[in-house]
Amino acid sequence: MANWSQLPADLLVEIAKRLDSPLYLLRFRSVCSSWRSSVSSRLRNLLGRFPLPNDGMSNTIRGFNLAKRRIFLIGSPGNTNQPSSGHWLIKMEESVPGTIRLINPLSRFEIRPLPEDFPKVLDVSRFRVYELSQEYVLHYMHNTTLANLGISVGNLYMEKVVFKFLDSESDKFVLLTIHVSGKLATFKSGDKRWTIIPDMPSPYDDVILYKGNFYAVDSTGRTVLVGCSLNVVLVANPVFGGDKKFLVESRGELLMVDMYLSLSPPEEDLVSDEDFEQFDAYLGEKTVSFRVHQLDKKEKMWKVVKSLGDQVLFLGDDCTFSASASELSGCNNCIIFNNYVFYNGGQEDGVFGGRDISVYDVGSGNIVPLANYPEYSKLFWPPPQWITTNEVSLSLFYCALKF
Repeated sequence: MANWSQLPADLLVEIAKRLDSPLYLLRFRSVCSSWRSSVSSRLRNLLGRFPLPNDGMSNTIRGFNLAKRRIFLIGSPGNTNQPSSGHWLIKMEESVPGTIRLINPLSRFEIRPLPEDFPKVLDVSRFRVYELSQEYVLHYMHNTTLANLGISVGNLYMEKVVFKFLDSESDKFVLLTIHVSGKLATFKSGDKRWTIIPDMPSPYDDVILYKGNFYAVDSTGRTVLVGCSLNVVLVANPVFGGDKKFLVESRGELLMVDMYLSLSPPEEDLVSDEDFEQFDAYLGEKTVSFRVHQLDKKEKMWKVVKSLGDQVLFLGDDCTFSASASELSGCNNCIIFNNYVFYNGGQEDGVFGGRDISVYDVGSGNIVPLANYPEYSKLFWPPPQWITTNEVSLSLFYCALKF
């Protein structure tokens, strides 16, 4: 039998370079003393201040920081005595060194308030922890001028961001996002300003990092690969029909999820009599269906997928990801997503009527509230009882698990 502790140091270094998760790097270094001494515990730092895109943005904003978030699936400790221990799905961000923010896995909103008995520290070694996805967000730096005007700088630029290092040796990087104009915008380390890519037959809906490359899909389903030299290569022709496109990786394949929306009258409990007096008309928009496609690069087309099999797709505000139903202990062949309802009374800014998490069954085509699937609703909130036990809360989670 091979002695894993005797692997050459240069091979261990090459393996570690491909571990971009602090969780997996921590586990890698925990195998034995030779593995630990061969690899540094520090990952490359991506945080920095960048200039703003130069089109369609206010010139009074200072700049922003790039932050990284991770979505974890946390399983109960092996020695727990809690019944129906289950899992917990949570998004974490280290916005300030040493301070972790807990965020709704499918949104941008921090979870507040936490339960009174929620532990301040957790021990990663006591849990079965899986990293399902990563996401990047742009945080605007505080600007007193905008604040005095009552403008929320956090709402000026809220599109999805994808990021990658250009090689495994240096800290050089490139990121891609969707500009407020609907065009693609890129920023490379060392640049002094953003570059807006003019290619835009239709506004772009989503971007993703897939197998080391940037992909973007527009509102028609037209999909392109964006090279580091800012060249745009068509990989799939348009697929018309839906209202919002999402890109998601599942089992190594690139999928496009087409969301269909419908106008409907507002629900009675969401709109008051005073609202009706203020606005002349209301239009409600809510998700009614999905269609899933898989990329066929050879044919340059999206092919309809009838079933997701064991997979569950998650569609969030800043990222999309997938997981096996067997890992989640829930139903398969479904899509979990944010179901928004907006009402517009002829004004430029809509009135936010409500939002919830819903589940779409790919087989039946039915959409139901998350609460109809207890095995999935327990994933989100409240935290499992074993999270708040004294035995767990006395230990340390993020002492070594740094972003």
